[in-house]
Amino acid sequence: MSNQISAQNVTVEGTVKDAAGLTLPGVNVLEKGTKNGVSTDFDGHFKIKLTNPKAILTFSFIGFKTKEASVAGKNKIEIVLNEDANALNEVVVVGYGTVKKGDLTGAVSTLSGNDVRKTPIANVAEALTGRIAGVQVISSEGSPDSEIKIRIRGGGSLTQDSSPLIIVDGFPVNSMNDVSSSDIETITTLKDASSTAIYGSRGANGVIIITTKGGKEGKIAVNVNMFYGMKKMANEIDVLEPEDFVKWQYEYALLAKGNADSYEKYFGSWQDYDIYKGVKGDNWQKQIYGRTGEVQSRDLGIRGGSDKINFNFNYAHYDEKAIMLGSDFKRDNLSLALKSKASDKIDLAFTMRYSNTEINGGGANEQNEVSSNDSRLKHAVGYSPLPMPGLTTDDTDEAVSGYLVNPFVAVADNDREQLRKNFNMLGSFSWKLTDKLVFKTDLGLDNYNYLDNRFYGRSTYYVANKPAATLQGMPALTMTDRKDVRFRNANTLNYDFKKSLGENHNLKILVGEESINYQRNDVNTVLQGFPKFFDFEQAKKLTSQAKPFSVDNYYFADDKLLSFFGRINYDYKDRYLFTATYRADGSSKFAKGNKWGYFPAAAVAWKISEESFLKEVSWVNSLKLRLSYGEAGNNNIPTGQTVQSLESTTSSWINGSDSYWAAPNILTNPDLKWETTVTQNLGLDFDFFKSRINGSFEVYKNVTQDLLINFLIPGSGYASQYRNMGETQNTGFEATLNVTAIQKKDYGLNFSFNIGVNKNRINSLGVMDSFNPSSTWNSAIDGDYLVKVGQPIGTMYGFKNDGRYEVSDFDYDGTKYTLKAGITNSSGIVGTVQPGTMKLKDLNGDGVVTVADRAIIGDSNPKFSGGFVINGNAYGFDLSASFNYSVGNDVYNANKVEFTTSTPNGQYRNLSTDMADGARWTNLNPSTGQLVTDPTELAALNANTTMWSPYMNRYVFNDWAVEDGSFLRLNTLTLGYTSPSSLISALGVSKLRFYLTATNVFLLTNYSGPDPEVSTRRKTPLTPGVDYSAYPRSRQLVFGLNLNF
Repeated sequence: MSNQISAQNVTVEGTVKDAAGLTLPGVNVLEKGTKNGVSTDFDGHFKIKLTNPKAILTFSFIGFKTKEASVAGKNKIEIVLNEDANALNEVVVVGYGTVKKGDLTGAVSTLSGNDVRKTPIANVAEALTGRIAGVQVISSEGSPDSEIKIRIRGGGSLTQDSSPLIIVDGFPVNSMNDVSSSDIETITTLKDASSTAIYGSRGANGVIIITTKGGKEGKIAVNVNMFYGMKKMANEIDVLEPEDFVKWQYEYALLAKGNADSYEKYFGSWQDYDIYKGVKGDNWQKQIYGRTGEVQSRDLGIRGGSDKINFNFNYAHYDEKAIMLGSDFKRDNLSLALKSKASDKIDLAFTMRYSNTEINGGGANEQNEVSSNDSRLKHAVGYSPLPMPGLTTDDTDEAVSGYLVNPFVAVADNDREQLRKNFNMLGSFSWKLTDKLVFKTDLGLDNYNYLDNRFYGRSTYYVANKPAATLQGMPALTMTDRKDVRFRNANTLNYDFKKSLGENHNLKILVGEESINYQRNDVNTVLQGFPKFFDFEQAKKLTSQAKPFSVDNYYFADDKLLSFFGRINYDYKDRYLFTATYRADGSSKFAKGNKWGYFPAAAVAWKISEESFLKEVSWVNSLKLRLSYGEAGNNNIPTGQTVQSLESTTSSWINGSDSYWAAPNILTNPDLKWETTVTQNLGLDFDFFKSRINGSFEVYKNVTQDLLINFLIPGSGYASQYRNMGETQNTGFEATLNVTAIQKKDYGLNFSFNIGVNKNRINSLGVMDSFNPSSTWNSAIDGDYLVKVGQPIGTMYGFKNDGRYEVSDFDYDGTKYTLKAGITNSSGIVGTVQPGTMKLKDLNGDGVVTVADRAIIGDSNPKFSGGFVINGNAYGFDLSASFNYSVGNDVYNANKVEFTTSTPNGQYRNLSTDMADGARWTNLNPSTGQLVTDPTELAALNANTTMWSPYMNRYVFNDWAVEDGSFLRLNTLTLGYTSPSSLISALGVSKLRFYLTATNVFLLTNYSGPDPEVSTRRKTPLTPGVDYSAYPRSRQLVFGLNLNF
């Protein structure tokens, strides 16, 4: 009893520092053999009550060697931790295991959870922006649920998705949208095939591994993080002010009608034009997208346990009222991770995650919209800035579908509600059969449910054109209910020879088997003919008031994958490293004879710094050369493409009538096989001056063969057929540099920089040389992109602008202008030509502009891209700035084409300021209010104008609308303050930090649109970089709090 009383009175305190004498916050201090533990505070100080007066304390911290110290008879101690091979023993998660950072032989990059949480974001993918060399994060627009595409080293697929495989805690998932940033431990990116080949069929486009927080030995720690912020629209499209708008309406009326009747009906007499001078009109963009958005987040984390059992619990709530009217985003995340050491040989683990996401509002456009006429931003830009009684009302009856719709009506008539629920469970059992052999089995279930209700009001293109004639003009509702279930089982054996082969040899062997079964079921319901004045809420609640057009239940063929794999890791003297992997995948997507794909890979590395000639160079901590070769596969096509089947048509059920079945419009192909990517990578890792300078260089070549292409087969009775044909290539260079410029006790400064250069090329298209995919906005000529051998994916294809037709290009006979002989005739493309009409270049020299005169006019791929981060701290304050950049990419500014053109049905639509008075060609003499026909007078009238006339028959894509999209963005700027532990420790608080973060702080670019980081036409991956009706990006200011107990 006396010993117990004595132990209860023993308290030991002290400070933990590094070899340079700098204190280390966050060091784990644990009484050995117990769960009694604490962490050092911001000043490296700790205090712990012991259960045994002769206890041994264990000190551990990432990047430093673990140290033990006896405290017998001591009340105060000072501990110095030494760097652990300059942090090169830090464990990095790779496929089906981990490896020390210093022993990596492939191209792997890791981002810590702390770095992820520095930016208040709705989608974890945004945290990768500008942070990893060779990884492009492409946000389609500025909506809170905007689609984000990730491309690792360009991506190799053509008509199929080039997104990387996403793995969360060992489980493949469709996206990382439903993972909370507060729950992330690390994000690891595998970029070369020596790293990704272990995933075989799914690793061709790279792999991103997300590891969430697990249980942690030590006392229970509680983390509370919250932030609140406001956001506003950053930029808008500049349009004509009322005075200029009215002037153009008058000229348009004279050009189109020959009189001013259609003008005077709404604007009065031309003689009274002066009343519009100085008048401020309605800014519809601000009314629809200009509200002050609000964003708030709250999350709670509880973590702790003993060496026998520990846990991590996390709950996060994110709520955003977006800047667009009627648009909001809500998400709840719940996760629980348990780890148990059942015995010295058996470890058990269980992870559960649940997310519930609700997205309201139709946004500015949709990936699968029926028609670009329903894009909402175009109405906010083009709608009249002045009231026009009898025409510009809030009544849908007055709307002219597709061209003159009140912006508020356009939002209400294109409403949408999306609900996503995801439930994921993963359990693992690990059995240490011997000191060297470990068996592990994983069992997982992923359940995904997606509900999408889309409302079409009376002003929409869909309602005006798609239903039967008797139902046109009446609201409609489409409802989608999608259910996905994925089962996974993986079994592995790991054998570590340790020193069995001698002191200088290390060998580890992994063999495994994995099976994945994916099931999907969709129910699509189309309801038409709702009562005329029904809105979205009424349609959802009173579906019986409509006439069911179709109810289609699709059971997709199961997607099954059976895999066998192995990996060997060997090193000699910890100096020469070798890794080899092999995987065999059998997929149900392919027919007998092609089901199996085989994917080998190998890598070697040389730790040059371990050689005698560098061993004594004190400033070289590590220098490693890497070389790798490997193959990875892709089977990313729909199921059921090898066996012909029947499917229900769009009239499969109508009020109980007979079902109709027909062959699908895609012709099956029993000869389909794996798409394969072969990669070669050469890398150099360096670490100098005790990790003050470190980084890597990479050069690579990726060739994707047997491309899975959705090949068009017109005239066959089928729309297309999946085929293996063609080859793409990506070559590039990457560099990452991290520098700690200042590292003192009370202040420090460091920065990191990365750059990626990737060149994409199509080597072959099989039986084709080229084809022309279309971005499907409103362009008069389809096929505005070119897929051609020798060219990159994302090549823009259109006409070359030659300015405008001048008066001197015509003969005038007193009544009409006739194009002179020898002057290029563009009328077949732009419509009627006259002085002031846009002029296109005749590239083949036949005197007439046709589709044959199109040429390559743009490339959406950047010459290089990347980012850099600057971090500083001083006396409790911290400042962080994160930048991303892109150089040399072109943007297809479709807004610029549409909003500078008044087509025959485009009267009363506003124009962008590109067509401001004084810039645009004019035929109007403002003094007389009459059109000028005299050649001399007309030429003089336009002597100082630079643009063509907006009065044209068609929207024509030309190189004037292709702009340099290079930019530099200050993505986030954060100022924080962490309270000294001396002020908060008495309250039981171990950390208290306040911060202020601004996002999208500034943008440097020559692009004339609102934002060059955009890609809105996404029905096919072949038409990137189009800016059309994009949801505007916002600028955000957030105040946050981090509280640890």
